[in-house]
Amino acid sequence: MQQRKFLITGATGKTGVHTIRHLLRDGHAVRAFVHSEDARSEALRAQGAEVVVGDLLEHDDIIRAMDGVTGAYLCYPVRPGFIQATAYFADAARRAGVDVVVEMSQISAREDSKSHAARDHWIAERVLDWSGVPTVHIRPTFFSEWMIFPWVRDQIVEEGRITLPYGDGRHAPIAGEDQARLIAAVLATPSAHIGKTYGLFGPVELSQQEIADEMSEVLGRKIVYRPSTMEQYRTHLEKYQLPEFMIQHFLAIAVDYQNGIFSGADGVIGEITGQAPQTVSDFVSMHRQEFA
Repeated sequence: MQQRKFLITGATGKTGVHTIRHLLRDGHAVRAFVHSEDARSEALRAQGAEVVVGDLLEHDDIIRAMDGVTGAYLCYPVRPGFIQATAYFADAARRAGVDVVVEMSQISAREDSKSHAARDHWIAERVLDWSGVPTVHIRPTFFSEWMIFPWVRDQIVEEGRITLPYGDGRHAPIAGEDQARLIAAVLATPSAHIGKTYGLFGPVELSQQEIADEMSEVLGRKIVYRPSTMEQYRTHLEKYQLPEFMIQHFLAIAVDYQNGIFSGADGVIGEITGQAPQTVSDFVSMHRQEFA
């Protein structure tokens, strides 16, 4: 395999950190884009990554970070500004003449989404497409890591229940590490993937109660699913002082979840990487301490 150099944004996040590990393991050079120097960025440097500090909303930062790389991964948090960041990223990628940009989108991204964040993702996809930069979009369903976000995990740990307004909807949780394996593979050998949009899923589609049952089996204690109303969910999220932009997104995609937007099972990760994504039981077993 030809050795190449990649820019990884969201470098200390749930997909970025694993993508960097895979690329370095395969002998590639990696430039890790971080917001600030801390223990996480130092850990990336210790692995062999070049660490650069910058802001995706600063055009000059992206131009400097993109210089000399052959491919890049764009990952942006659930906050305002993604369209602007994507335009800057596309411009920098064109200047650098990269072979590929892998863009982290959302399964709920569409032009008529009620979520401001999901609609931003749909427009960001179009910006990259219009730019002419060789791009691959990935649209994951809910990450397995959703189960260990405080507003979900705390109720599991303290009350033995999953409480979300998801009704009878279903999805196949997908771990960040499994997504990273695909991201690294596409970056390293992009030619067969350019122009494609991949939905990313875990191996088995489950209801929230079935997820609770899987957790119960692994943890050795009863976990149940108790649906909440949208009003109850908003009140719960507000207790965690989440920004309104994020809360609006979570409420809108809860309706999407009820309507089947998040459903599906893996048909991509196993095929492209040669390794099937982990199950809910696998993930809970690996993160057992989070549920202690």
